[in-house]
Amino acid sequence: MKPIGPDSLMILIPAFNEEGAIANVVKEVHSVLPGVPVLVVDDCSPDGTRIEAINAGADVISVPYHLGLGGCVQAGYRLAFELGFSYVIRIDGDGQHDPRFIPAIFDKLKTSGCQMVIGSRFINGGGEHTSIWRKLGILFFRGVLRPILDKPVHDPTSGFVGVNKDAIAVFARSFPLEYPEIEALVVLQRRRFRFEEVPCKMRERQAGKSSITTLKSVYYVIHVLLGVFINILKYGERRPK
Repeated sequence: MKPIGPDSLMILIPAFNEEGAIANVVKEVHSVLPGVPVLVVDDCSPDGTRIEAINAGADVISVPYHLGLGGCVQAGYRLAFELGFSYVIRIDGDGQHDPRFIPAIFDKLKTSGCQMVIGSRFINGGGEHTSIWRKLGILFFRGVLRPILDKPVHDPTSGFVGVNKDAIAVFARSFPLEYPEIEALVVLQRRRFRFEEVPCKMRERQAGKSSITTLKSVYYVIHVLLGVFINILKYGERRPK
């Protein structure tokens, strides 16, 4: 795996127990972006995630113990930074993110000058395949983030995210470990970085089941709120000029 050209792109897929979906996800990415490196960070999965990803043509990092989503994403950013990639686009390993929308995210990253682009299911759509509880959570966090970011964000919990080399350098050093999407936006705000959103569609997961239960959803809200407010208290609000 090595970057090629000034617009070098890596596709990052964190995965835990996704042996039923990961091979198809990797193959779909390769069909949309032939020749673009795909890195799967296997979060110490006890199933066949690692071997399925390798057989599908991905490069794979297997972490030595369970890091959680944020730890795996940071491991991918760290490798991208060390290898010198200019862009990283992250998608989930369960097949919910349609790789056909990757080119739109990549184009926006290259042309807008912003540091992050979010694939949003709520622009030009109603958020298909999103549970009512998640929709309510998204509405809540939209309200929380609006005054902090000084602009609206339609899909703050989306993991379909692209970043440029400036954000890669930041996230390679430090990245929220649990449920990182919302806290990552606050981290970018502190740096006076900009983000944009592009419309995309989400799908049902292709295999397995979500690890987020009702109890974990409550924990998610409390944890993220604490992370956001700690960031604000520690660094203060820094609005872009």
